[in-house]
Amino acid sequence: MSATTAAIGTELLKARRSRLPWVTVSAFTIAAAFGGLVMFILQDLRRARSLGLLGTKAALTGGTADWPAYFALLAQTVAVGGALLFGLIVVWLFGREFSQGTVKDLLALPTARTTIVGAKFAVAAVWSLLLACYLFALGLLAGAVIGLPGWSPAIALHGLAELLVTTVLTVLLVTPFALAASTGRGYLAGVAAMIGAVFSAQVVTLLGYGRYFPWSVPALYTRLAGPGGDPPGALGFTLVSLVGVAGIAATTAWWRQADHDR
Repeated sequence: MSATTAAIGTELLKARRSRLPWVTVSAFTIAAAFGGLVMFILQDLRRARSLGLLGTKAALTGGTADWPAYFALLAQTVAVGGALLFGLIVVWLFGREFSQGTVKDLLALPTARTTIVGAKFAVAAVWSLLLACYLFALGLLAGAVIGLPGWSPAIALHGLAELLVTTVLTVLLVTPFALAASTGRGYLAGVAAMIGAVFSAQVVTLLGYGRYFPWSVPALYTRLAGPGGDPPGALGFTLVSLVGVAGIAATTAWWRQADHDR
């Protein structure tokens, strides 16, 4: 067994023994169910009025109750909720070693520090992609149950592709949170960075400069700002890629050079 495979297996074992996988699965289950409820309400405006405030809010979205709209809603869920959930995964993977005092034991193993960091990022990426696929599968089930119109294999494949692209964009954007959790030697700094990025993304998007702010790009890509919103363009996707590469490189460099004895 190679060192990389062993490191990934160790990280998977840690995740399996924690409650976080169930927390993330539960969150995406609720998201899919809520999206299905919104579609169910939008199918009948009289039903929306009978449901009071919830129905009114759903009707105000101005959306239509069909498969393309539901797939778009699922992608938007990942664009917003993924920044928090995927970010939480990264912060936990890196911050737990310091919060639980296991970092010295981890580094005592005959495994390169860069391999350890790479394993953590690999587990975070696979974990996030599996959650996105789980959300899509639940979306298919919910849409079939409520009888959404407009189904076709091409539409489903397009919806899946958009969901996966949004997931990849979001995963790239949460890599700097690993550096924050590492330099802060625990969860707090990582969570603070995550909340700050999500909040800033909302503000910058409202000001109309979302295409220049990487953490706003997933929302713009999924048209969360509305049909009149500016698409992220090549610049936005380039900035996201640079953030992802910089986050991984900076975290790897810190783990390789930092003093972990204190």
